[in-house]
Amino acid sequence: MRLDGKVVVITGAAGGIGAAMARRFAAEQAAALVLADLDGAAVAALAAGLPGEAVGVEVDVTSEEQVAELVGETLQRYERIDLFCANAGIISGTGLEATAETWARTWAVNVLSHVYSARAVLPSMLERGSGYLLHTCSAAGLLTAVGDAPYAVTKHAAVSFAEWLSITYGDQGVRVSALCPQGVDTPMLTGGLEAGHIGAKVTAAGGAVLSADEVADAVVAGLDAERFLILPHPEVARYYLHRATDTDRWIAGMRKLRDSLS
Repeated sequence: MRLDGKVVVITGAAGGIGAAMARRFAAEQAAALVLADLDGAAVAALAAGLPGEAVGVEVDVTSEEQVAELVGETLQRYERIDLFCANAGIISGTGLEATAETWARTWAVNVLSHVYSARAVLPSMLERGSGYLLHTCSAAGLLTAVGDAPYAVTKHAAVSFAEWLSITYGDQGVRVSALCPQGVDTPMLTGGLEAGHIGAKVTAAGGAVLSADEVADAVVAGLDAERFLILPHPEVARYYLHRATDTDRWIAGMRKLRDSLS
């Protein structure tokens, strides 16, 4: 999967990994970038500053109607979507005390938005016999998120859904990748570190903190190789293997790491 000449949609594109992907995809000479975010002004400003064809639109990814409109209007304008990046995501910073509203919001952004976009874009991809879905899922979806139960649970669900999509549609020309970075220098992590949140401390201690641009580089390489798991932090593969082969030992190790940083 090369980006040159492709029509790409990115949600959660106003900042962080989404904005970095937009910049890198533009440099790769994508034919058109449709950048969606809840912050319409910020994503419009980003689009205006990119070389080539780019447009920014305000979209609430928790609204299936708005996601369907995003896909429909993009297809009407460009006739195809080659790559849809379901990148929007949120943290909660809460554990067992998380309210029902927090669980519902985190589930809606981190999981249901992926369902909505897949449901909207897959028919056109299947009709053409080609297409690519990139879902930003986080290393938390393979491991865990200490101190944030809703984030850990929803990111596991996001990986599982991406895997299901790949199994179900991979033989029909649709490729799927799950992007699972660990520590990334974005407000999601830096804000947690400034607040002293245990989850942010554990994430930062688990490996290098990469820039969003470095993650975007890994995305381009992962798409080119059409890998299901795109792991900007190679150590995540090792942690994932340890978790699978000796789960009890891995859990005990995570408890020790949590306690050492508390």
